[in-house]
Amino acid sequence: MAVLIVLLPLLLIAGIKLATWLMQRRVATLNARTEAAQATIARYEEANRPTIYPADHGLVPKAELIEDPGLTGPDLDAALAALRGGVWRPAADLLAAAAGDHDRRRGLMRRFAEPAAEDDAWLLAWRAEQPDNADAAILAQDALIVLAWNVRTSRRAHQVTAERWAAFRKVLADAEAAAAEAVRLADPADPLPFVAQIPLAMGQSWDNERFRALWQEIVSRDPHNFSAHTGALQYWCAKWKGSHEQMHAFVDAAIATAPKGSLLSALKLEAYFEHFEGNEEPYAAPEVQAAVAAVIADLELADPDDRHRSYAHGWLVWVLAQAGRPADAMPHLRALGPIVPEPWTYWANPIDRFVSRRIDIVLAATAN
Repeated sequence: MAVLIVLLPLLLIAGIKLATWLMQRRVATLNARTEAAQATIARYEEANRPTIYPADHGLVPKAELIEDPGLTGPDLDAALAALRGGVWRPAADLLAAAAGDHDRRRGLMRRFAEPAAEDDAWLLAWRAEQPDNADAAILAQDALIVLAWNVRTSRRAHQVTAERWAAFRKVLADAEAAAAEAVRLADPADPLPFVAQIPLAMGQSWDNERFRALWQEIVSRDPHNFSAHTGALQYWCAKWKGSHEQMHAFVDAAIATAPKGSLLSALKLEAYFEHFEGNEEPYAAPEVQAAVAAVIADLELADPDDRHRSYAHGWLVWVLAQAGRPADAMPHLRALGPIVPEPWTYWANPIDRFVSRRIDIVLAATAN
């Protein structure tokens, strides 16, 4: 009897565990079957969905589309090819030739930082030969920040391993030291050593007071720097170190003081994207459509060669399509040419996502 008293609870627990295991296994099997069925349906729908011939609508074929690379040009292509061969002088010459044009220099830095993060042998050679060169110092800072984010990966925070977090923080600490060196070597009027610290501020979660001090260093040197404003918008949004209110206040202040045709007005459309987080309904609101009108007016005044036009056209396509104005989105789709812009570059398979959305816009615009 005593044995039964001992065994019965154990048998009961074992039975419960077995039943739980069987139920979990059954649920897992059902989930797998459901996912397989959904995948089959998705493939069927994709294979049978209406399509378009891009040329019929003044659009670039899918095969010619590229993710927005930022700054482009044959001289830049040649410099990047030289870097792949370990030769740094063409890149250094381009940066030197752009002295005083902070926007172009920032675009060049961003293009050169990627190959430097992959293999910095050419950058180390440049710094060894010209240890006091400020451009090389800023680029070293940029490359470390790119490397840190590559180590972290684009996964959500809870999906990043402890080892990657540790490496991320270590590389950012090195980047912080490199930033101090870049500030020391740069011309006191140069904003770029400070602009390049914005992703560092985000990675290290600087508090608002420290970021405002950095921002003052930037705008005192270049009050309308475009890449600085797009970076700061991300810092001030709710997913980083700000809120919807702080983000909109920052953007509104930037637009209010910007010269006409600067295209900083397009920041407001990105801010609404961050605010609405996938909810389509608010895009038709009068204040959002007023922001759309302001960007369209700004494009009329902007330099035809301004490389930020694709940024403005991309956000116009997104907002107008979300607001149920596909016909109005069409001219901006055409203006993009081969560029796949933000926000599609935020996601995996941006070209496929963009093409899918483009089909929807064209079909809706030509439905009547």
